[in-house]
Amino acid sequence: MQQDRTAQIIEKFGIPGQDAFTLPDSDKRFPDGAHYRIEISGVERAKTLETLIKERNRRGVPVHKLICTVCGATLLDRGELRAMAEMGAQERMEMVMTPGPRAPWEVGRMVATPSGALCGLRLRGSEQLRHFVDDVLRLVELGFRAFLVWDEGALWLLNRMRKEGDLPENVRFKVSVFAGHANPAGAKLLEDLGADTFNPAADLSLPAFAAIRQTISIPLDVHAYILDDFGGFCRLWEAPDFARVTAPCYFKLEQGPSMALYKPWTPDAQLDKIASDRVRYAEIIIELIQKKYPNLKVSEHGASDLAVPNPT
Repeated sequence: MQQDRTAQIIEKFGIPGQDAFTLPDSDKRFPDGAHYRIEISGVERAKTLETLIKERNRRGVPVHKLICTVCGATLLDRGELRAMAEMGAQERMEMVMTPGPRAPWEVGRMVATPSGALCGLRLRGSEQLRHFVDDVLRLVELGFRAFLVWDEGALWLLNRMRKEGDLPENVRFKVSVFAGHANPAGAKLLEDLGADTFNPAADLSLPAFAAIRQTISIPLDVHAYILDDFGGFCRLWEAPDFARVTAPCYFKLEQGPSMALYKPWTPDAQLDKIASDRVRYAEIIIELIQKKYPNLKVSEHGASDLAVPNPT
């Protein structure tokens, strides 16, 4: 059949010819041998981070990676950013910072239209690319070592800067769900461009995730809960099989009403409540996985390979 022939051609390049419907166990692991870790998004300011740390300590839940300043790090002053870096270093958590400019800020409004949104978020022109890199350099100076990237061109450039010594060799790049990649070939592209972790489109089937895992070695970031304006779906019950099939993976928690939550004027109390809830859901994920697959391992809090801040 022609489809079989096509599958053979695709597989010649290391891409599965179909999704992994048998859901095979992944034989890949984090450096400490763990199958999975926890990622919490929406740590917008120092106050939110303080609340998250208190809740994590109260529950004894490991939290490994934080997605911070989703509104754009440009909107935080150096004092608040430095305070966040110091807390992240003390608590041994990887803090993935979101540089500005963010697409909703700028005057190009194609992204705000129903059809234009299909083009995805991209940095527009050399000016925006330079502003983005400048914000990364500002954050590196303050001690941060991990960054959210949603533009493949920016990823290529940052990776070259890392190789050439313009950025510290220990910086990490996480590719955002906003990049929109949803198949093994796209995942391989991102890995080749220098991505250290990758957040595929959140609504993929488990066999589709498994096919991506067969293609790349970097950790996958899997949405266990997602914002209402992204679909609002909850995949906590699938977490055990995600951990088994897509290891090494981060379970990403990002419940809430919409991306509008990540605005500078959002009240502290609202951000604090959502951060606390996300720690609680992390505890539930670990419980569900341990119940179904007690042999699967979660990393200890503060794993040694995390890109924790290094404030000076």
